[in-house]
Amino acid sequence: MILFSADITSNLQKQLMEANPDQEFIFYKNMEAARTKLPEAEVLVTYGEDLTDELIKEAVSLKWIMVISAGLEKMPLQAIRERGILVTNARGIHSIPMAEYAISMILQVYRKNRQLVEYEKANEWAHHLSMDELHGKTMVILGAGAIGQEVARLAKAFHVKTIGVSRSGTPVASFDEVYSINALNSLLPQADIFISILPSTDKTRGMLRYDNLAALPEHAIFMNLGRGDVIATNDILRAVNEEQIAHAVLDVFEEEPLPAGHSLWDHEFITVTPHISSRSKHYEARALEIFQKNLMIYGKEKQDYVNKIDLTRGY
Repeated sequence: MILFSADITSNLQKQLMEANPDQEFIFYKNMEAARTKLPEAEVLVTYGEDLTDELIKEAVSLKWIMVISAGLEKMPLQAIRERGILVTNARGIHSIPMAEYAISMILQVYRKNRQLVEYEKANEWAHHLSMDELHGKTMVILGAGAIGQEVARLAKAFHVKTIGVSRSGTPVASFDEVYSINALNSLLPQADIFISILPSTDKTRGMLRYDNLAALPEHAIFMNLGRGDVIATNDILRAVNEEQIAHAVLDVFEEEPLPAGHSLWDHEFITVTPHISSRSKHYEARALEIFQKNLMIYGKEKQDYVNKIDLTRGY
């Protein structure tokens, strides 16, 4: 039995049932409702954040968890690993919306969109505003996977030099240059734009610090699209307040939701968005395409699963 604790549209439910008439699907909108069926479920489709050690114990028949998101940091991975449960996720489906977000946010800083909206509301003809261009800039992207590659691909349309930073430093598509993480500090002084797209793991938490941002040129933009715990909020605020960088664009935070009244909200040189860079009306359909591909080979001798998670690494 395939149990959904993730709320998906009735149209997508229908498509799954029609494509897999021999499978039993049970759809719920959340884990609270799905919990009664959890002991019977062999496959669970979830956003991941609704699982606990206790629920894994209750799921006595569970063999496969499909997480229709990319982040796994809130899942009880140790309990899942001890049970030998297969985990796959939706890694890769975020590349298009997140890359479009990245380019749009950079342009809104360079083209002064925030200020223009305020002047428009005030009926003021702000002909004096100075503007910058993305053309010819250098972009350093920490995380050269599918999302980073798509950001770099779009940036090339603006004649941006793209430098990727990854664990291995292996060359990948759309980057002019790729380096290992050990080279990061030597790359930052040439970055007009520095983007972090790192997941949250034991190795990435706190990886970036104030000194990294201080190594950037004073006109640089720092953007975080990965996870908020890669750098302390106070380090970002310090770098902006001390004019070590010109602007920070933040879609993820150490604490989410970001509390009302937090100093990030009203900062002139910080753009805050509510963890929505991956949002798209195509999100669920793309995630379920991966699920469908894996469902077709589930239980068969050849099991070359898409996005199979290494539970010892957490990704």
